[in-house]
Amino acid sequence: MSAVPLPRLRGVGRRRAGGGRPAVTSQVVQLAGALLVLLGYLLAQAGSRSPSSFRYLLPNLLGSSLLAGDAFYERQWGFVLLEGVWALVSAWSLVEKLCGAEPPAVAH
Repeated sequence: MSAVPLPRLRGVGRRRAGGGRPAVTSQVVQLAGALLVLLGYLLAQAGSRSPSSFRYLLPNLLGSSLLAGDAFYERQWGFVLLEGVWALVSAWSLVEKLCGAEPPAVAH
């Protein structure tokens, strides 16, 4: 039996035209951001974290900020809007929590 070659991901590890950062850097940023957002969500769904807790809001803020920044760099305006608003809502909730106000309950 001969080994089956693995498919090569298009653009991974290559520099973008115009001297931009390598595509693999963008993928690492996207994966880190997505994992942060999903980690908080999964912990909240499992009942381990409250959606108004620091341990939920902070990963959401960090992850959505990473994703919004990457989307801005890549000029993907729909994702800039989505992740930017997500980051603003998380930041607003964190500020309210730091000031002693309880953020509104998150609909699931």
